[in-house]
Order: sequence, then structure tokens, then C-alpha cells
Amino acid sequence: MLMALGMFVFETRTVPYQQLQRATEWRHASQSRVGDRPAYQFVGPGSDKITLSGTLLPEFTGGRLDLDDIRDMADQGKAWPLVEGTGRQYGLWVITQVDETSSTLFRDGAAGKIDFTLSLEHVDDERTDLIGDLGTSSLARLAGAYA
Repeated sequence: MLMALGMFVFETRTVPYQQLQRATEWRHASQSRVGDRPAYQFVGPGSDKITLSGTLLPEFTGGRLDLDDIRDMADQGKAWPLVEGTGRQYGLWVITQVDETSSTLFRDGAAGKIDFTLSLEHVDDERTDLIGDLGTSSLARLAGAYA
């Protein structure tokens, strides 16, 4: 297991990402001053974003259905706990974007290769009311596969 977002497990047979990029910001308010540089005050954390990207080869890895499961999670507008395979807990994250590019197409339109990018954004970990529910998603099928 590379990582889990809620009950969705990123691994070879689902969506094995090849790159994880994280960008974290902190906010500083500025106040202009006459004859001097602006004064800055730390006002708290800013956005925290993770981008997962990679290539799926549906004959060997997951494919469109796995990306659709992620889209189903995003449709709920809920947050999901993100846990790395090492056990590191990242907190609660929402899915903000899924990009998919299909190529090496077969006669029936099925893709032999799918490049993808998945964008996540960290939300307030105290907002447990935002946590998603697997019972209303096609992920219930996926969760049963891991039981």
C-alpha cells in the first residue's frame, strides 16, 4: 500500500501514483510604513496541497473505474483521512481536482495508457463533521474487496 485516502487504497491494482508533490503555505499580513519596509505579522497557516500523479496501464494496474471511485468521493464534498503506507497520518483532505489523459487507444475506445493527476487540499482536522461516508458511494464495493 502506498497510501490510503479514506477507504480508497493507492496500490498497484488501483491507482499507483509515481509522484507526490506537496506545497504548504503560511500567511503573513503586511502593514505599510512610511520610510521603512512593511511590517509583517504571522496570521496562521495557509493552504496545504498535495498532488499525486502517475500513469495507469489498465492491463496491469487500475484504470478508469478506479479514477471514477475517486470522483465519487469528490462528489460527496467531504474530507477523508490521508494515511501513508508507512503509517504517517496527514490529517483530513478534500479532493479538489482529478485530471485524466487517455492514450494508446484500442478499437473499442479503451485506453491502454492513462496519465492522471489528483489534487488534494488539507482541511481543518478538527472538523470531523466533514468526514465522508462510504455507504453512499461506489467505494462500498471497493471496501468489500479489502475485507
